[in-house]
Amino acid sequence: MDSKEKTIELIEQALETVRPYLHADGGDVKLVELTDDMTVILELQGSCQSCPMSAMTFRAGLEESIRKAVPHVSKVIASNVAALA
Repeated sequence: MDSKEKTIELIEQALETVRPYLHADGGDVKLVELTDDMTVILELQGSCQSCPMSAMTFRAGLEESIRKAVPHVSKVIASNVAALA
């Protein structure tokens, strides 16, 4: 397993810790890509796409969990939510 694969695994594990909260509100998140410059691209799914609290959930939940698990990530963005891209 190379370092990128390991990083992706750590990101997925971080997302798993947040998913139960997203599922409770009818949403989910998908890891779209980890770029070569260590940008994590996520896609918010279900009710998370249109929820007015999605920006807060993204920053406080998803981004914080990923940064704790993988401190060398440069940026975390949501590809399908304009305010978070």
